[in-house]
Order: sequence, then C-alpha cells, then structure tokens
Amino acid sequence: TLEAPFVRILALYSNVLEDPGVISGENGLNTVLDNRQVAFLTAALKRVKSDNFRGAVIIAVHHPPFTGGVAHGGSPLMLQDIDSACRAAGVWPHALFSGHSHNYQRYTRTVNNYSIPYLVAGCGGHSPLSAMRATYRTPYKIDSTLTLESYDDTNYGYLRVVVNATTMRVEFHPESDGGVAKTPDDAVTITLASHSVS
Repeated sequence: TLEAPFVRILALYSNVLEDPGVISGENGLNTVLDNRQVAFLTAALKRVKSDNFRGAVIIAVHHPPFTGGVAHGGSPLMLQDIDSACRAAGVWPHALFSGHSHNYQRYTRTVNNYSIPYLVAGCGGHSPLSAMRATYRTPYKIDSTLTLESYDDTNYGYLRVVVNATTMRVEFHPESDGGVAKTPDDAVTITLASHSVS
C-alpha cells in the first residue's frame, strides 16, 4: 500500500505465470499460490472504509484483467479475485492500472453502479510494441458492462496522473510528442465522490 494525501495505491503481484495473471490459488486451480494477496486486498479496501479515506483508490497489478492486444490475453480469474475482495470490503477502486500488454488501452467498466477506468499502460519502451487484434472505432462496446474507450498500439508512452481532493485525471502521453508537448492523446477524469468519469 502506498499512501499519499489524495491517493492510496494498492499493489498486487501477478507475475507467477507469463499468462494469465494470478494472485491466488484460484480455488485449487493454482497450487503455487495461496489466497494471501486476496486477503491483503480485502483488508486494505476495508481500511479505506474504516479510515473514511476520501481520496482516489487505485489498484495496480502487472497483468490486465482484459486486453485487446495480440501478444497477451486477459486474466478473468484474477479479475474475479479482485472483484471478490471489493465486494467483501464494500469498496471499489476509482481506477485499475496494469501493463503486460505492450501498448496503451483504456476501458470503462460498469460495476456496482460505478464507472471504473481500467488502463493498460505497457508501452514504456522495454519491449517492442504489440498490435491490437483488430482496428477498433472507439468507443467500442464489448458488452453491457465494458467499453474500449481508447487505445494506441503505435507509440511508446507514459501515464500522467493528477489527483486532488475531488478528482483524479489520468492522461496518456506518447513519447513521440517529445519533452515540450503537454497535451495528452487520451485522458479521463474521475470524480471521486460519485465514481463518475468524463
């Protein structure tokens, strides 16, 4: 857990396998791990509630719960573990950050009547960029709860996250803009109290 005045980041380790991401024993399917990370996440989320923390809550994990990239798939069982911790605590994150798929993707997931951005930012430059499975016209509705809002599979880049007492803004900046450009190619703003996005 990383705590700051306006943000609390809860980090999980999912790198037991190359694919998919794993954070638990998955009801006996994975014999390498136990359920201590799910217990940690549940306790950390309960502490958000007991501390009456009003800032942004971010869950960070290497593997993405879902991805449209060709090189790596999503981790639906890991997402079930994260969801179970959120339900048990009665607290949902304002955003989930991941990497692993070597490109940029931003999804909006509707869960528990909240709109939650799920960001894949795996285009920092360590590995070659990975293409998406198709060319999507965004926003691209995947199902009634999930929409691919934006992606970039042609540029290396980074996220800039700005948090204050009422909002969190997450911006994607491609490296090709250089050191002086300050306008992001994609951005989402989350209103913390309502879990709404714009």
